[in-house]
Amino acid sequence: MTGHLSDRGWRRLGWLAFGAVCLVILSLLSLAIGSRTIPLDETLEALRGFDPQDDLHLIVRELRIPRTGLAVLAGASLGVAGAMVQAITRNPMAEPGLLGINGGAAILVVVGIAVFDLTGMHQYVWLGYAGAGLAGVAVFLLGRAHRAGTDPVRLLLAGAGLSVVLGSATSLVILNADSAVFDTFRNWAAGSVEGRNMQIVSTLALSLLCGSSIALGLASSLNGLALGQDVGRALGIRPGWVWSLACFSVMLLAGGATAAIGPIGFVGLVAPHLARAVCGPDYRWIFPYAALFAAMLLLIADIIGRVIATPSEIPAGIVSTLLGGPFFVYVARRFKLARL
Repeated sequence: MTGHLSDRGWRRLGWLAFGAVCLVILSLLSLAIGSRTIPLDETLEALRGFDPQDDLHLIVRELRIPRTGLAVLAGASLGVAGAMVQAITRNPMAEPGLLGINGGAAILVVVGIAVFDLTGMHQYVWLGYAGAGLAGVAVFLLGRAHRAGTDPVRLLLAGAGLSVVLGSATSLVILNADSAVFDTFRNWAAGSVEGRNMQIVSTLALSLLCGSSIALGLASSLNGLALGQDVGRALGIRPGWVWSLACFSVMLLAGGATAAIGPIGFVGLVAPHLARAVCGPDYRWIFPYAALFAAMLLLIADIIGRVIATPSEIPAGIVSTLLGGPFFVYVARRFKLARL
């Protein structure tokens, strides 16, 4: 992508680099800000020369680094997944949850907690992955995704219908389980990045690497299919193959993020539109910009959640929903979301 960049391409790359710098600054603030504020110089010292006897260094290294990394990775995953869902459905209002990802992850997580008595995130995160993947496959089959290019509404209806069924099943399990199951599930369902460890961060990083690599590999094909299936076929693109890989990418990205931190709303919906407003309709640029904007949005939501109700905290998922609703209305009016 950088071999023969035009002036506009260099500007896009420059703004992407500037956004990356902003993300680094937000990450440093995330390491310093919380129920116990740590001076920035002390935060940097904890990164440069860790002292296990210093409780401030322990807070940074053991609690806030995994939390910050998870927020960045989960946000980036949701951003790319949201852009992919909007591309394959050709629906500017689409987001990963519409493909049943959240519902599939939720039902297996609550079954693992209620039936198998799993209590640790490192235990039921894999059930979240499996549930998200199975739900994605089910939506793919029910919606006949290999033909969704001619009728993208079919896939969305299949995802919405499956989400309702899975949501009802989840509620049924919770209502018939003891209160401890509800409390554990509630912590996951609120969409919090607090209390996770580096094992989950590394797992999500692998999902992001694989899913985003597939997305970038499909970017040129998605650009061609945006002109219509007939034009895409004339360019040598196989729509069914592209759709299959795209859905697999969404399962890895949105499924991984949902399994790790719970369902997060609006991040995967808003970030692709911000990316499109900045860089235009080229998916080779939309995907990295969407990842960057979504990571920043989720990190900001987490920081706000830490300080808005000190000494208590509000999960990032709740803050992102509160901020995302009005912000999405603004984006819809400002950037005319009807034009994909």
